[in-house]
Amino acid sequence: MENPASAGFFVWDGLPMPRLAFRAKVRPRVFVLVGDPMKKQLALAAALACAPLAALAGGHSYTYLEAGYAQLDQELPAPAGFDIDDIEAGGAYIAGSAAIAPSIHVFGAYRQGDDDVGVSVLGVGEVDRGNVDMSQGVLGIGWHHDLRERTDLVSELSWLQTKIDVNNDQEGAEKGDDVRIAVGVRHLIADNVELWVKGNYTDGDIYDGAFSASAGIQYKLTRTWGLVAEAEGGGDTSMFGVGVRASF
Repeated sequence: MENPASAGFFVWDGLPMPRLAFRAKVRPRVFVLVGDPMKKQLALAAALACAPLAALAGGHSYTYLEAGYAQLDQELPAPAGFDIDDIEAGGAYIAGSAAIAPSIHVFGAYRQGDDDVGVSVLGVGEVDRGNVDMSQGVLGIGWHHDLRERTDLVSELSWLQTKIDVNNDQEGAEKGDDVRIAVGVRHLIADNVELWVKGNYTDGDIYDGAFSASAGIQYKLTRTWGLVAEAEGGGDTSMFGVGVRASF
């Protein structure tokens, strides 16, 4: 019997198989590896790590609610021979803003606190002390415009009403109305950190043509929630506050 190998056959599983037919039907497998699996895993991890910050990036919000602690400071004039402590009234505040058009927003705030104020006679010492309540309400309208992708120019016109009341005083509360013009900028220094600065001019019953500056910061915890801090100073009054903001 002819040897199958010499006749162009080979034996596979006990059966003679033609070499050419087998070669035509059985081809070698080709494995193609696209990219490095380790690099893919690193890229995926980096994308997941950046996802929370990317979710926070959304520009400046002009619709929000805010609440926290604020302190209102007011220097008080004293008659000759007397010294009166400045008011440092600490308490709660609420504030908010609402966008009513693409570049227009309305805003408001209310702050209230109290402090014990001493009255001293020079050369003698403190002769009296009283509790003082101080509050301030703000209503206004603002205009904002994009200067750059992360920076907005903001201008505001607002009305302020300030009330100072000495408890157990027969004269009643002192109340005054003022008008304020403010111009400033809001800037995102990071996707979750915003800064703002403003220059203010206020005139009326309590403020006598006073220039002041205010600055604030917001640290965004999520797209909605953030921690805020703001301070203002100039003239006979100053203010600082810390709180929580919910942006919409």
